[in-house]
Amino acid sequence: MSRQKKEPSGCGCANIPVSLILVILGGGYWLFTQRANLNVSKFLPNNQQINIPFLNPIKTASPTSIPALAMASPAPWGIAPHPPNPVPSQPQTTTSLGRVWEKKVIRGIYLSRYLATNNADEDTIRQRVRFYHAQGFNTILQGVWGNGCTMYQSKVTERSLGAKSCPNKFQDQWIDWLIDEAHKQGMQVHAYFERGIKIDKNSPIFDLAIAHRWVVPGVDRTYPGIEHYVLDVELPDVANLFKNMLVEFVQRYPKIDAVQWDDYLGYYAELPGKVDRTSNLTHFVQQMVAVTKQANPAVSFDICHHNPYWAKRYFAADWTNWHVDRVFIQVYNNANFSEELNYAKNYAGIALGDNQLQQRLKEATNNAQIKSILVFPLSGNPEATAIQLKGIIQNNN
Repeated sequence: MSRQKKEPSGCGCANIPVSLILVILGGGYWLFTQRANLNVSKFLPNNQQINIPFLNPIKTASPTSIPALAMASPAPWGIAPHPPNPVPSQPQTTTSLGRVWEKKVIRGIYLSRYLATNNADEDTIRQRVRFYHAQGFNTILQGVWGNGCTMYQSKVTERSLGAKSCPNKFQDQWIDWLIDEAHKQGMQVHAYFERGIKIDKNSPIFDLAIAHRWVVPGVDRTYPGIEHYVLDVELPDVANLFKNMLVEFVQRYPKIDAVQWDDYLGYYAELPGKVDRTSNLTHFVQQMVAVTKQANPAVSFDICHHNPYWAKRYFAADWTNWHVDRVFIQVYNNANFSEELNYAKNYAGIALGDNQLQQRLKEATNNAQIKSILVFPLSGNPEATAIQLKGIIQNNN
């Protein structure tokens, strides 16, 4: 009778030498700790590569970049939305276009005078400055005058016009806060006298101007759908109003970096009568520049106007003889853009509308002869314009 084979019970571990067990345990521990550095799949044929959970841990998706600012829906031009606190974003590499953009002497954005309204407190003003700085701008062109009134308390306009400011709510120190914060951020503030010497029927001084015959005959229809009346700077009362107002402003705000006037400093060529007002306008602006520089020699007196031929031919604005410090060529449409760039090469820079950014910003930025670029938010939403510009800069290599 043959001997029956006895099957072992259990795993048989008792029969395994202790030294072998230690080797197995030690190797397993080492394999576990080094799983991130191993790629066992390279030892297998391509069609037999497998996923081993602890050797090939599942990679979690890296967090996507969070927009630098979560914007609300676009606000009307006359409303000053409070920019939300910026949300920290992932570090972004400056693109080649970004490096060229940063070399521009002035990278400015225009803000309407109404952005000072709605009782904007100090924190709102300072956050607004930091917001535009974060979008890549180094200059704010802030409206302080327009349509016949100031957006600050003015003794000059109170004496001449019967009102010391525009009928809007603002805190008296808002310009001081604006300048102070801008300088802390390494930025400049240029006081923008928008609409220049023109008013419309909504101006708080319209009836007064008509009663005193302060406007030249006729209606200025430079822009379709908008009727302007031009204050006659040949009249001493009108001329003195502007000169005294400028002196008051640069003395009250001695740290302002510049004052700027735009193409509304001019007469429409199609006003009735064959009257050449060119020389008188030149004399008036020369006087404005002189008294401003005398009151505050440190301030720059700038203009943003049409190219010299167009300005003189259609607006009696012979600004090449105005003795201003800097001229920016205003190009708010794409007609003859290359020719306008050729003009701008010879002056301080160019001004673009936000509707041109997608098509023209790269061209203007990459042109080394364009020293500065100013952006005007024609849409009425400067916050959205600033974000759009930054996006274009970052997405173009």
